[in-house]
Amino acid sequence: MKHVLQIAVSLFLIVSLPVLALGDAEAGKGKAAICAACHGPDGNSVVPNWPKLAGQHAPYLERQITLIKSGDRQVPEMAGIVMSLSEQDIEDLAAYFATQANKAGLADESLVAAGEKLYRGGNAETDIPACMSCHGPAGKGNPLAAYPSVAGQHAVYTEKMLKGFRSGQTWGDEDASSKIMTGVANRLTDAEIKAVASYLQGLHAPE
Repeated sequence: MKHVLQIAVSLFLIVSLPVLALGDAEAGKGKAAICAACHGPDGNSVVPNWPKLAGQHAPYLERQITLIKSGDRQVPEMAGIVMSLSEQDIEDLAAYFATQANKAGLADESLVAAGEKLYRGGNAETDIPACMSCHGPAGKGNPLAAYPSVAGQHAVYTEKMLKGFRSGQTWGDEDASSKIMTGVANRLTDAEIKAVASYLQGLHAPE
C-alpha cells in the first residue's frame, strides 16, 4: 500500500510536464531517415533490442532524446546521432513517431496468464502494484504523467529495461518516471519480468 501511495504522489509531482507536442509531424517524417536504420522508417523496429517508437507519446520521446543528448541517459549507440539534433528536430521527430501505428507482436502463450495477472493485478505478496495503474488497461500509458505507452513493445527490450531498473538504473536527478520504475522493478523476479514483457509484446493498444 505504501508503494502505491508513493506512485500516486509522484504522479501529482510531474503532472506539469508538457502534454501537447510542439513538433511538426510532416517535418519529422523528412528527418526520420536518421532513425530508420535501427527503429524502422515508421518507428516499428525489426530488431528486438531496439525499441519501437511508433505510437509513443511525443512528450515522452522528446524527454528521452533530450536525456540521451545530455548524457543523463546512457545509450552509446545513439550518442553521436542525437548530438546533431536541434530542439526543433527533436520535437519534429517525436511528433512524427507519435502519429505512427504501433505494430504489436505475439506473446508467448505459455506466459500470457502470468504476465496478464501481474500487469492487471500486481503481486500483493511482494508489494508490486499493477502495471496498468500507471500504463493503463490497454498499455497506452499516460502522457500527462509522462508514463510511456508499453503495448506492443518488443519483449526483449522490455525485459532489458526492467532488469536495468531492477539494478537501480535511473536517468538523471529530475526524471521521476525512471525512479518510480526502480522502486517497482526491484521486487520483480526474472520469471515475472519475462512473463510481463511477453504479455506486453502481444498487447494491442486501441487507436
